[in-house]
Amino acid sequence: MTTISGGLAAQTRWMDATDQADLLRSGEVSAAELLEAAIERIEALDPTINAVAMRWFDHARATVAAGLPAGPFTGVPFLLKDFVAPYAGQPESNGNIRLKELALPAPADSTLVARLRAAGLVTAGRTTSPEFAALPTTESTAWGRTRNPWLLSHSTGGSSGGATAAVAAGMVPIAQASDGSGSIRIPAALCGLVGLKPSRGRISAGPYADESGPAVFLGVSRTVRDTAALLDAVHGPGVGDLVVAPPPSRPYVEELRTDPRPLRIGVLDRGSFGVTVHPEIVAAVASTARLLESLGHHVELAYPKALEETALDDRSTVGIAATSPMLLSLAGLARALGRDLTPADMEPLNWERYQRLLAMSASEHVLALAAATRFRRSMLQWWADGFDLLLTPTTAMPAAPLGTFDEGSEEELAPLGDPYIAFTRAFNITGQPAISLPAGRTTLGLPIGAQLVADHGREDVLLAVAAQLERARPWKDELPAL
Repeated sequence: MTTISGGLAAQTRWMDATDQADLLRSGEVSAAELLEAAIERIEALDPTINAVAMRWFDHARATVAAGLPAGPFTGVPFLLKDFVAPYAGQPESNGNIRLKELALPAPADSTLVARLRAAGLVTAGRTTSPEFAALPTTESTAWGRTRNPWLLSHSTGGSSGGATAAVAAGMVPIAQASDGSGSIRIPAALCGLVGLKPSRGRISAGPYADESGPAVFLGVSRTVRDTAALLDAVHGPGVGDLVVAPPPSRPYVEELRTDPRPLRIGVLDRGSFGVTVHPEIVAAVASTARLLESLGHHVELAYPKALEETALDDRSTVGIAATSPMLLSLAGLARALGRDLTPADMEPLNWERYQRLLAMSASEHVLALAAATRFRRSMLQWWADGFDLLLTPTTAMPAAPLGTFDEGSEEELAPLGDPYIAFTRAFNITGQPAISLPAGRTTLGLPIGAQLVADHGREDVLLAVAAQLERARPWKDELPAL
């Protein structure tokens, strides 16, 4: 790697966003220097990783030159996911070859993007995503394969795989991500990062998306404090939101300063809908459970029975509630093209899914939503009955080799994807907050994630316990040898 500003690119590579913002506030560096350091890292590392789909370097330079707002992350380099994050004047492809070719500029920022800008973050481009965020790996016809910085022959997970790879490789300290069935938590687990899926209604999806669906937005980072500060910067309802999470009693960063009270924590270490959990992941979750117990919490093998009793795969009644929103993305593609869609407009797996979803009747969809409601109420009763948190693996398997999802029908590929959503999708359907935290590595050196799930609206509890675990078992300095 070449160096600039006395090696600033190397000096700041593994600093988290909070430290980078403090460095700038101290006057030791300028926002322009921080940006150039990130650009240097992207240009040096991304040819190997392939995490940055669109480079907006000149735009980012102009943004810095025009003056940045005062916020918690003023001057910190940042990347947006290439999926449902409109940024005024810039294109978005959603991982699709046709939208990549069209390169249509967004007419305005989404509510989230406007808040990210107000926080002072400097967006230098977009990160890769699988087409329409439909797979637990980040490999697309439009942008190619994104590689895991810990083992380049393996996947980053998905769908926020580019965001996670960019942070894990040290290109930027923090990046935006989204989660419809695990798309923040899965890649965070597979790349050794912190990934929080907020409560439904915590962050506005407006004005282009609906906050009442399974998808939510936030980001990935290397530290709990960065995640808490990012949540502080962007949470809250937007105009027209009908689902609004209860507001926090104090800033989330304040939850990190003291250990939480002793909590009642249940543990689930076996897979949902027949999925077998990799033994090294079982061991990592057991180690996390013992650590929580040593920190004063009451930990027991317990979990909501609905997780055993309810099928959540793509073709199940409840699973339809998580997969049918894909129709909205495809309707947007048809509008952009100004015609009906054809098989040449998307990858074969997504064409097959599109045909299946189109064939659904309105009654099937309504029944799926009703089943999802019953599932949500049954699940949340477990927390109402006295549990504070549920501990699970984030994924049942470590990162898969690249190419695992290259070919096959939806029926053939579903069993390959199930291990990656077996512990995550349920909480998109219930709307609960869940966080993936680094919990060790396999004998191959691939990261393992442990997931904690709280009651709806209780990100404060999640972040307090996450910070406690981070203090007890620090992971910030565990870095890929890239």
